[in-house]
Amino acid sequence: QVQLVESGGGLVQPGGSLRLSCAASGFTFSAYTMGWVRRAPGKGLEWVSDINRGGSSTYYSASVKGRFTISRDNAKNTLYLQMNSLKPEDTAIYYCAKGQEKGQGTQVTVSS
Repeated sequence: QVQLVESGGGLVQPGGSLRLSCAASGFTFSAYTMGWVRRAPGKGLEWVSDINRGGSSTYYSASVKGRFTISRDNAKNTLYLQMNSLKPEDTAIYYCAKGQEKGQGTQVTVSS
């Protein structure tokens, strides 16, 4: 079955950086567009970014464009999200997503 396991979250000061990882298994990773979504405290699920199967095309929400970079390593079945210039409003649980399927999430807290 599909397994998506996120890691790399934590507490960071505003302006800081974090790199999230998502280890995928149970399906042919390289055959699927993958993405990241997030849920901030008290809010609904928000799409963050997508990357196509080969990694040549990436897409970002307006709120993270220019600060976040999505990438993938198909040889390692791993998805990444490099987050720079983090803001308090980036505080959320971040989920790796394959269509409607998500992992358990990793908490990112941006606070001084």
